[in-house]
Amino acid sequence: MAPERFFLELTPPSELLRDAPHVVIVGGGFAGLKAAHALAGKTVRVTLIDRRNFNLFQPLLYQVASGLVSPTDVASPLRHLVGQAANVQVLMGEVEDLDVEQKELIFNNRRYRYDHLILAAGAGSSFFGHDEWRAFATPMKTLEDAAAIRHQVLNALEEAEQTPDPARRKLLQSVVVIGGGPTGCELAASLNDLMRHTLERDFKQLDPAQCTVTLVDPGDRVLRAMDPQLSKAAGDHLLHKGVRLLLGGRVKELQAGRVVVTTTEGEQTLEANTICWTAGVSASPLGKLLAERSGCTVDRGGRVVVEPDFSIPGHPEIRVVGDLCSYSHTADAKPLPGMAGPAVQMGGWVAADILARSQNQEHKPFVFSDFGSMAVVGPLFAVANLRGLKVSGSFGWLLWGLAHLAFMPDTENRLTLLTKWLWVIATRERSALLITEQGA
Repeated sequence: MAPERFFLELTPPSELLRDAPHVVIVGGGFAGLKAAHALAGKTVRVTLIDRRNFNLFQPLLYQVASGLVSPTDVASPLRHLVGQAANVQVLMGEVEDLDVEQKELIFNNRRYRYDHLILAAGAGSSFFGHDEWRAFATPMKTLEDAAAIRHQVLNALEEAEQTPDPARRKLLQSVVVIGGGPTGCELAASLNDLMRHTLERDFKQLDPAQCTVTLVDPGDRVLRAMDPQLSKAAGDHLLHKGVRLLLGGRVKELQAGRVVVTTTEGEQTLEANTICWTAGVSASPLGKLLAERSGCTVDRGGRVVVEPDFSIPGHPEIRVVGDLCSYSHTADAKPLPGMAGPAVQMGGWVAADILARSQNQEHKPFVFSDFGSMAVVGPLFAVANLRGLKVSGSFGWLLWGLAHLAFMPDTENRLTLLTKWLWVIATRERSALLITEQGA
């Protein structure tokens, strides 16, 4: 007999769940997916809503951008991950509005009632008030962004192979990455390796020495959130591999193929065919919408300021987690960073707290376990700070690889990534260098 098909909010799947609380989760990223996993199979009705039908493993987007892996290697269908649970319904679409008094959200032109609402809509890129720059610098937040960068770089190399004009050829072989955090360093290092080694092996007319990857950051070092010792190791490795570091540089002007940067020594103009933006993060607009509808507070980045249990004042049934929330109930009163580790812990704790409350049980307060931070800055080279254990180089890369494989939600993708990484190590050949109409 075929399984019953239903909208959970309208028709419970069984008598067991008819009076069970309805938990609506908005966002299928790290936090939302963890919450859905924790609630799967429990005596609650769960609706997971996302504007995409897949979970994106965002930390590896740079590998899609540089041709190391394919888009399908870092994305997994939500229905495959949690939709097979009897009490979980996965719906695709975007939340249009919220009615916090009626406990309803407006979605796909219909109203959905909830008993508990978990908002985990994530974040996008911020251009710090210069949204016109978005047309000239590709961010790194979606599969389309990563595919667009790869498409642009590969097309530039193909054109450069046929270009007799040295100035034009140099422009085509140039990349500027704005933002020296983990994403910027990883992207700059991987694109640098792609351009130099692909040119050396596969192109006949181009000189790898003419490739230029410039990493721009306003600080005095890359990876400023990490220990200075590891930050220096990362910067030194990038320089050794040929990445140019323009530190203390702030973007003043950005046009097609041109970036004007102000430094302590004056203005510098960088010309590059490919410009990538990894400098800023802005929370989902859902945060400001919630503030308008409920009166809660958002910070400068649009993140919702939450209570110790991730709720908002006056609405204990609404929880905000992941990159969308500003959680400062920590030992040092600093907000938790927008990373996979905190997001997963938030989503899991909130799900457990909802289950405990539905059974009139006490639940222990949320305590974040900081396992450290890491960033890869080249083939077989990464830096990591794991609770005071500071490592760099090949061992750091091994730890980085194991951690990312462990966080990957889909076993099939985990095995595929491991195979492709080992292949790249053995051959230096990348598996996803096709140029297609959509850049996929």
